[in-house]
Amino acid sequence: MGHLIYGVAPAINIDDRTLRHLRAVTVTKLRRDESFSFTWNDEPAVHGDDALDGKSGRWGTVWISKASSLYFAFDSEPHGPLNQSWLKAMADDATGAIGLRPIPEP
Repeated sequence: MGHLIYGVAPAINIDDRTLRHLRAVTVTKLRRDESFSFTWNDEPAVHGDDALDGKSGRWGTVWISKASSLYFAFDSEPHGPLNQSWLKAMADDATGAIGLRPIPEP
């Protein structure tokens, strides 16, 4: 399980494969000096709970810009090619009202 750590917010738990794709989209957009929102659901609880029961419907959104401090941490070494269709779908979402978000791999 990978983690995206944004400033002082709790880590956002994201599986390694999805996080690799989110990182690629994020880095590409920031290289282009494009700001965007990042939205996720079932965020970790602020008080140290490792995972939610999936029934709470919690979600979060952060604004990501070139001034953001991001740290991508992976449990395993990234390997294998990235899914170009998935990258495109995520990049397209990032330009919309909801913003970049983890979506199922096509």
